[in-house]
Amino acid sequence: MTSVMSSGAQAPSLVSELIRPDQVHGSLYTNPAVFAEELKKIWFTTWVFVGHESEVPEPNDYVRKKLATQDVIMTRDREGEVHLLINRCAHRGLQVCDDAQGNSSSFRCPYHGWTYRNTGELLGYPYNKGYGGKGKLELGMGRVPRVASYQGFVFGSMANDGPSLEDHLGAAAGEIDRLVGLSPRGEVALDAGWLGHKTRANWKFLAENETDGYHPQFVHGSIFGVTGSPIGALYSDASTAVTRALGNGHSENDLRPEFRNFAEPMRWFGTTPDRVPAYVAAMEKAYGDDAQRRMIEGAPHVMIFPNLFIAEIQVFNIQPVAVGECVQYSTAVQLRGGEELNRRMISQSIGSVGPAGMLLADDTEMYERNQRGVSMLDPEWLDVRRGLIRERVDENGFTVGAATDETAMRGFWKHYRSLMEA
Repeated sequence: MTSVMSSGAQAPSLVSELIRPDQVHGSLYTNPAVFAEELKKIWFTTWVFVGHESEVPEPNDYVRKKLATQDVIMTRDREGEVHLLINRCAHRGLQVCDDAQGNSSSFRCPYHGWTYRNTGELLGYPYNKGYGGKGKLELGMGRVPRVASYQGFVFGSMANDGPSLEDHLGAAAGEIDRLVGLSPRGEVALDAGWLGHKTRANWKFLAENETDGYHPQFVHGSIFGVTGSPIGALYSDASTAVTRALGNGHSENDLRPEFRNFAEPMRWFGTTPDRVPAYVAAMEKAYGDDAQRRMIEGAPHVMIFPNLFIAEIQVFNIQPVAVGECVQYSTAVQLRGGEELNRRMISQSIGSVGPAGMLLADDTEMYERNQRGVSMLDPEWLDVRRGLIRERVDENGFTVGAATDETAMRGFWKHYRSLMEA
């Protein structure tokens, strides 16, 4: 953990000598002290994706979520405002809420009966004479200090101040807009239910992998072969797709150049307009001439630092548990007004990242082998130089590499280091 030296200057981060422009040290994934520093300087400082407003659609709805190691309750009060409460009684620290979700205007601690409003405010406590009567205690449930949402995606920050959510998202906000723009109503929902996948690996392996275009042909080659999927070809040296570092640790695999070359609406979804006519008609009514472009370019493939991954038809929420363990939650995207697509999004998500899903099983095997591998003593360093010699800066000032380059990883580590050394 960071300490304060006698001179008053802050001690250097543990990671300062462990990150190079083209290498990262294996101990970054295995050292418990590094993990503890990450909790303090990343997970409890920056903006972290927690959930979606569609999960609490009605007043007094609530759902339990995670913000790193913190158990939080996402609530919607009677006025419609969304809150993130720390799931802990202000009296003796008991976990107040045990249900995964529900609807209630208050929470009652089962230990001593202390009751809280769904905004976290203390309502009452039994046998109040022991405290001098009613209203004598100024206690309440802990709250995530800052809560903000973008297009319904709810983020929390444990820091009392800092950059706004808009500043944190930067260019990645445009990728969320792209997803929402595939809904005829301009809204998405994440209310199809979340699956939690425990992984015996450091959370950074997952974050790195989400926009790694070098692995699909190998890790998922058997699936692409059996299903006849054209996805594999999007990640090759012949592909016109690019990997882009969007700043602030965010990155994307931009597949739009490939889909523009084909100029076939709905190819990104593996179908044709005649098979989803109601959706196509709704998009054309909502967006006019721009509907064709949206249906050709499709949904984003973007990793938003540190834990939100939008993978076209599904969303992932990565939450760390320990230095060698994390949980990855996944759900199918639901496009308001896109019922023809929504049913297929659920079935495809089950087939790819469900309990017996093929894609996530492949990736998880790689994560866990990675974790076991980096515990070995030699070689000490992991290589992230792929494509460094051919990177360029695009017209918007973003670093761009080829489809299979490790541009995204280098962007991740650059931002990671800046936070850890702050």
